[in-house]
Amino acid sequence: MVRRVVVTGTGVVTSLGCETAELWDRLCAGKSGIGPIRRFDCSEFAVRFGGEIAHFDPSEYIDIDRKEIRRLDRFCQFALVAADRAIQQSGIDFSRQDDPFRNGVLVGSGVGGLNEIESQHARLFDDGPLRVSAFMIPKLMVNAASGNISVRWGLRGPSSAVATACASATNAIGDAFQIIRAGLADVMIAGGSEAALTPMALSGFARMKALSTRNDAPERASRPFDRDRDGFVMAEGAGILVLEEYEHARRRGAEILAEIVGYGMSADATHITAPDPEGRGAARAIQAALNDARIDPHEVDYVNAHGTSTPLGDKAETAALKTVFGAHAKRLAISSTKSQLGHMLGASGGVEAVVSVTAIQQQTAPPTINQETPDPDCDLDYVPNEPRPMRIRYVLKNSFGFGGHNVCLVFAALNR
Repeated sequence: MVRRVVVTGTGVVTSLGCETAELWDRLCAGKSGIGPIRRFDCSEFAVRFGGEIAHFDPSEYIDIDRKEIRRLDRFCQFALVAADRAIQQSGIDFSRQDDPFRNGVLVGSGVGGLNEIESQHARLFDDGPLRVSAFMIPKLMVNAASGNISVRWGLRGPSSAVATACASATNAIGDAFQIIRAGLADVMIAGGSEAALTPMALSGFARMKALSTRNDAPERASRPFDRDRDGFVMAEGAGILVLEEYEHARRRGAEILAEIVGYGMSADATHITAPDPEGRGAARAIQAALNDARIDPHEVDYVNAHGTSTPLGDKAETAALKTVFGAHAKRLAISSTKSQLGHMLGASGGVEAVVSVTAIQQQTAPPTINQETPDPDCDLDYVPNEPRPMRIRYVLKNSFGFGGHNVCLVFAALNR
């Protein structure tokens, strides 16, 4: 008998809110979380805006003391808050679980503790090697988010981390899905966290010419699939799901939000940063996810797109959708919430998975804002500027990362 995997909790930390309901309401209202960067002086930078989470204090959301906060990089703080929110919603009490080795965690990040790397690098050269923090290594590790979640909730089952650039969180959720389906765990905390809105990362991506330069209108800078898009907008945050084996969730009376039914991966193998221009790798991952879900393309109602607002990326994703869905591509509702939140790199797929699950719950496709000028190369239905109430049975979630990583998930309504 195939083990089914369901979602029983969601948690987010974003520039539009740190509660799933709050985030959803603001997305559907067309709000933008993009604005000028305040955490550091970027007056001499080519790009001076992003999806910054202002005045974030984890102690406002979880029971944590100042000493512990200082021992956690910002991306770990995000992960703990998002995990706490997801676990609370799920109603699961890990202290009452029979076997802690059946509970695991898998949280991805593109770069991990970049804030710590930058601050300790400066300390090394300004003050010398004896002034480097003893906590530097455990703070900067990519697996630190998974490790700290495991410690905090006593999760002794499969524990790992994924680093596949902007596909990290989606890979983490997919891998956790497979772990439960294979019978290696009953519950997995899965998603992604990123806090790479730092001087080094901002300047690096700007030097690559990957970022939008609309400093005069940051809220209009992220415009996926629009003809006048000029690059992505950096952001930070976290998105976490509680995944659970269906019978395990049913026995404890949990509310089931959605089911994960498919997972697909591929590699472009063409360029370390640019996508395959024809979207062949992306198409293969989409098809693999549909095959895993055992559904036909015409059964998908909504696509939560990767949609970063880069000239090449959005065109390639559109081509991939046309390849897989054929005539049905024109009937898909497709949107990119990066238009409102920016690109959280390794955390994006986690937040967008939460959005995908909520779209099923609300039977509504969130909008792609800043859709103003049609692009002949991106000629599908991107749910422009307004949310759309609609029947949603299956959602395809796409994530594509530097390195040529293509990852897709299929979420389904439980009563479909």
